[in-house]
Amino acid sequence: MSKKKSSKSSILPQDIEEKRTRVSMQLDAPKNTESYDNHNVFSSLGFDNRFNLEDFKKNFQIKVISSSEEEAIFDLIGIDAAIANALRRITISEVPSMAIEHVFIVNNTSVIQDEVLAHRLGLIPIKVDPRKFDYRSTAPNQETQISDTDTISFSLDVTCTRNPKAPDDAQPDELYLNRCVYSRDLIWKPTGRQTDQYENIRPVHEDILLAKLVPGQNINLEVQCVKGIGKTHAKWQLVNTASYRLLPEIKIVEPITGDEAKKLVETCPMGVFDIEDYKKTTKAVVSKPRQCTMCRECIRQPEFADNIKLNRVKDHFIFSVESSGILLPTEIFSEAIKIFMNKIDALQEEIESLAKADEPEDE
Repeated sequence: MSKKKSSKSSILPQDIEEKRTRVSMQLDAPKNTESYDNHNVFSSLGFDNRFNLEDFKKNFQIKVISSSEEEAIFDLIGIDAAIANALRRITISEVPSMAIEHVFIVNNTSVIQDEVLAHRLGLIPIKVDPRKFDYRSTAPNQETQISDTDTISFSLDVTCTRNPKAPDDAQPDELYLNRCVYSRDLIWKPTGRQTDQYENIRPVHEDILLAKLVPGQNINLEVQCVKGIGKTHAKWQLVNTASYRLLPEIKIVEPITGDEAKKLVETCPMGVFDIEDYKKTTKAVVSKPRQCTMCRECIRQPEFADNIKLNRVKDHFIFSVESSGILLPTEIFSEAIKIFMNKIDALQEEIESLAKADEPEDE
């Protein structure tokens, strides 16, 4: 009997290997979308499908495609969809931030109800590193006790008045002073040692409109920011969005030349195909596969249906993380990985404790 290989070297027939590693995009629906996790699913072919840590270490890669203060796009290569989705969900809902939780309204004579105003305030992202703060205690009789390590305070006091220098035919923005209340009107009130530790805590965006006033109306309030996670409320989300898609793979089976090549280039709305010289004529080539959205417009044409294969690579994820501006996208994803590793450690400890509990006691 031949010994099974522990490494997932490609010893499977080509059609089976494609079924294992690729999602096939057909006109009616994608096929081969399932993951083959069972270790002996290909045992009859002499292929050991079990997870191999050494193979994972060798194949796993993170490639940064682009990175800015607002968005990071990177590739995660060599992982299962379950892990990629776990990292996406943690990035959205479990990486903590500081957000307005308590609103104390002294006076509000605007047309906006107190609860609506409080909701708008809560959704303002606050530019401060949440890793430097602690969670506020939820123990009985301690919820109202605040400190400089778990709370950030702001005040807002805006009154609308008439502009004595405005002409009679002026627009409302010129007729009135402080007509609009913006996020920049929130004034940080440092407590304890916060003045020494932070230069200026402020909203990420200073032009978020909170309310519009007319002369005589006033909004006077104080707010407190505390640490929390998006799973509790969306206001604590550090990202606007975090998403991924599988890497597109487009193959041209037989050369597409001449007028058909031009038609193929014109058919694709995303500019995936291009034309290059080929044996005294021209042929179509795949020049920008990452731009493919799998709209399948190309294979809707009868002449291309059997000549173009559209696949997605099952273990190659194109990640996009868009930050709300509090932390860099790369920092947010790094924190998500740390949280994921802590979850794995906690699970391992729980499994070990259950295993010890099941062990028979020595007489």
